[in-house]
Amino acid sequence: MGEAGDLDSIAAELYAGSPDEFIAARNVRAKDVGDPALSAAVRALRKPSVAAWVVNLFARERSARLGQVLQLASELREAQNDLDAATLSQLGRQRRALTGQLAAEAVSLATARGGRVTHATLEAVRQTISAAFFDPEAAAAVASGRLVRDIEPTGSFDAGAVVAGGRPDAPVAPKPAADEVAARRARRDAERALREAEQAHAGAERAARRADEEAHEIDERIDQLTQRISELEDELQHARHDATRAKTDARAATDRRRQAAAEREAAADAVARAREALDQL
Repeated sequence: MGEAGDLDSIAAELYAGSPDEFIAARNVRAKDVGDPALSAAVRALRKPSVAAWVVNLFARERSARLGQVLQLASELREAQNDLDAATLSQLGRQRRALTGQLAAEAVSLATARGGRVTHATLEAVRQTISAAFFDPEAAAAVASGRLVRDIEPTGSFDAGAVVAGGRPDAPVAPKPAADEVAARRARRDAERALREAEQAHAGAERAARRADEEAHEIDERIDQLTQRISELEDELQHARHDATRAKTDARAATDRRRQAAAEREAAADAVARAREALDQL
């Protein structure tokens, strides 16, 4: 193992120890190292904060548990673009619950080792584990067991500022069996297909409701038009009856007018004859 590898291994061991005893343990270890350069690098290791120690202890003592959770976080980051808002919201609640559970487990482990963990330290541990869910580099830092201080879940991340020794590698989760990998992939595909089918079904439901509303409106319009046609047919029948009566009245009026004209002509002739007789007297 090279100097960097030796330093990382020594740092991980020291950072899992009690913070109160860190300086003394670091100096003893630096004296025991035969390589002057490595000894100087060990002596330069900074004392971790209590929150960083709690996370380091958990990463060292519960590496399998932490690795599985961080692998799940990685899968969730990869799958989030395929998820709808409701599913992402549900996963967010599950992530927060899991973060709180891991923080409580880490604090319980530290307390069993004689550590004193305040509420502020618990919150810093929770924030550090939460950061690992969002940022793969933060996940690698948490899994390294070489944190110097806690990590905030937002903002830029600089591994060199929070991790002692070399740059941390990505956490290695227990490799699932091939059939488990296939099952996870098949489940994600099935869940995606279900979401798409549910969305299509919801769209079809909306379209069906719109079609029902349109059909109902058309049926009402047809009823109104049918009623109007009936009213117009009644009006047309009355109009035809009135037209027939008017034609009969018109013929009678024509006859009366013709008779009146004849009587007028006869009266005019009588007047003319009377005037002629008068003139002859």
